[in-house]
Amino acid sequence: MFKSIYSTQLSLYYDLRSKNLSDSAAKHELCYLRRFDAYVEKRLSFRNNMTEEFINKWVGSLSGKSSSIENEVIVIRQFLNYLGSSGERVFMPIIPKVRDDYVPYIFSDKELDRIFASSDNVIQKDTKADPYLVIEFPVIIRLLYSCGVRIGETVRMDVSDVDLENGILRMVNTKGDKHRLVPMSSLMTEILTNYCLAMGLFGSCSGWLFPSAKSEGHISDKAIKRRFEMILMDNGIQLENRRRYERGPCLHCMRHVFAIKSFAQSERRGQHMDDLIPFLSVYLGHEGIYETEKYLKFSNELFPESIDAFGSFMSGLMPEVDYET
Repeated sequence: MFKSIYSTQLSLYYDLRSKNLSDSAAKHELCYLRRFDAYVEKRLSFRNNMTEEFINKWVGSLSGKSSSIENEVIVIRQFLNYLGSSGERVFMPIIPKVRDDYVPYIFSDKELDRIFASSDNVIQKDTKADPYLVIEFPVIIRLLYSCGVRIGETVRMDVSDVDLENGILRMVNTKGDKHRLVPMSSLMTEILTNYCLAMGLFGSCSGWLFPSAKSEGHISDKAIKRRFEMILMDNGIQLENRRRYERGPCLHCMRHVFAIKSFAQSERRGQHMDDLIPFLSVYLGHEGIYETEKYLKFSNELFPESIDAFGSFMSGLMPEVDYET
């Protein structure tokens, strides 16, 4: 698994860490540890050389979003601390400051119209594709758009998680091991009801809401993403002159569209931001309102009246100081 002069220590450390982490967190840590191992393998032949110069050069070699770099440094700091506890001389790097560099792509109303039209008129050309994809894809896209749910938690829903009588989805064990209830609009409830009738799922007590015709599991989220990418390509929906870290059009952008349209609609109705943002944060299954903030970044040209309202809400959360630092 590891190849550097610290391969034994890395293996022992990862074995200890992985026992206390979720599968996804363990995979992330393993990825960071392997990258650090590869960096060390090319540059160090002897131990006790984790000097300030070496570690700072490693930090400087990292690339990607600032939040990802921060996470990677934190993971390696923990390993270095473990290494130091065994008597190894190590330098502990400073955790780099996270910049707010995330910029989502927001579909325009015209682009959304083209996406939905293409979703409803898919011709199955790929014989290897799941036959159920033609029926399930239009429903899944509308769930992402109208409820702001994630694609992973959507395809993993069980029939028992759907309350069609009251129009409520029950999301279980989602990101961060969270559970939440997601109310649907009357139109989305009707669409989902008709889908369940067409698929013979209406009245069932259990089973995948979006089953696969090719296995006993659910439809693959990768299959949904591939189909969505094809639709974007067919409709010429792309981001010109994309900036570094700027998210181009993708399936996850539907979640951003939901957040922004919900915010704009509620703001036009005169709802107070103090009530709206925390509710939206819970609805989306976020850890807190600061995670929701990045979902509300958008162009002034789309919703100019909402920029000031949200800015005022966020500024009210930050304490003011009357001295200089």
